[in-house]
Amino acid sequence: MRHLTSALLAAAMLIAPSAASANDRQPVAIRFAGEFAGKPFSCTERYSGIGTTGSTVSVTDYRLYVSEVALLRADGSAVFVDLDQDGRWQHQNVALLDFENGQGACTNGTAATNDTIRGSVPRGDYVGLVLTVGVPFALNHADPTLAPSPLNLTAMFWNWQVGYKFIKVDLSTAGQPVRQTDGAAGHGGAPAAATPSGWSLHLGSTVCTAPSRTQAPTQCTHSNRIAVRFARFDAARNVVVIDPARVLAKANVDTNAPETPAGCMSFPNDADCLTVMAAMGLAYGGQPAAAQELLSVR
Repeated sequence: MRHLTSALLAAAMLIAPSAASANDRQPVAIRFAGEFAGKPFSCTERYSGIGTTGSTVSVTDYRLYVSEVALLRADGSAVFVDLDQDGRWQHQNVALLDFENGQGACTNGTAATNDTIRGSVPRGDYVGLVLTVGVPFALNHADPTLAPSPLNLTAMFWNWQVGYKFIKVDLSTAGQPVRQTDGAAGHGGAPAAATPSGWSLHLGSTVCTAPSRTQAPTQCTHSNRIAVRFARFDAARNVVVIDPARVLAKANVDTNAPETPAGCMSFPNDADCLTVMAAMGLAYGGQPAAAQELLSVR
């Protein structure tokens, strides 16, 4: 009996640290509200007054990656949130926020949506929030067909040497509509009507250099990750509001700069990006960064 008691005591001592460690953590859920022009986002909604022309737009895609989420203590120190590895929306320290549901104008999207980041932190009191909009360099340059979810979405990927689209917001605007053709053939077998390209906001790293075409980049001149810090944030009461229309306020979404991709896709020398990148808190084309207007707290 003495030997049995000693064995049980030894086993309990081995188990105790794990139990104590679990008890020393608390769950946390960071909620996000996807909005557009100050309204809750919907794939079936049309939004007016957008950009310098006051355009009326439909949003055809609305997704973004968030990483390096941390809570702030009163002394300003940051404690990283250990994200739940759910096999779908979160992997390592990256999460996908998806506000489109495949309905209405979002025909190229998916039915599933996600507006919450879940994880845990050491027990304690927290007063603020920091996060990064983007995918960390270490995860940004790989084959998405081999990557785990949510990094396996080819719709959120440019190519392995450039990496992921950190933000993907696509618009059909009054001046740049996206029309679905009915497949009818015109003269000579050509489509009956061309399909305009719309206006897109795609944020990602650019000018990424690698030793060769078959090797991953060693650096990107423009990382284009947005660092966000809210000194006051209570996860139990507050929500992070995302509104891309705010960063388009000084952009003309009804036209596109000649010989550039549709809208602003982060690449250098695109006049459509000058005001948009600044409003996302990023320097671009010799223009300094302004205060980021994409995310706020409510």
